[in-house]
Amino acid sequence: MATVEASSSDGKGQGVETPVTYYRLEEVAKRNTSKEIWLVIHGRIYDITRFLNEHPGGEEVLLEQAGADASESFEDVGHSSDAREMLKQYYIGDVHPNDLKPESGNKDPSKNTCKSCWLYWIFPIIGAILLGFLYRSYYMPESRSS
Repeated sequence: MATVEASSSDGKGQGVETPVTYYRLEEVAKRNTSKEIWLVIHGRIYDITRFLNEHPGGEEVLLEQAGADASESFEDVGHSSDAREMLKQYYIGDVHPNDLKPESGNKDPSKNTCKSCWLYWIFPIIGAILLGFLYRSYYMPESRSS
């Protein structure tokens, strides 16, 4: 565990020094019982021990993710903005920078960059055109003059 002073803005342009506590993933992994349960969500660590009995999805769901990175599971469920706001009261620190994984799969659809998205619409269009030609050539006999 390491504590570092980090400057943050309170929205008025004034910098406020707030201590940020960093935890290693090994330390988070030890907190995986109903007596003490920590989760990592998007690089931030939450002690949700007090929330265990109040969780609408049941405590089993939280215990399955205990002591690990639950970011993907948290996003897959589609938590409300109220649930995201509620997380703030359980925040205890951040994952140590050396333990952070590089961002490979961003779940935020507004930041999704697709380099081959045109393939998703061009292939069906080409397929429809080809089917049209095939239909025309096989089912519409050419009119012949006698």
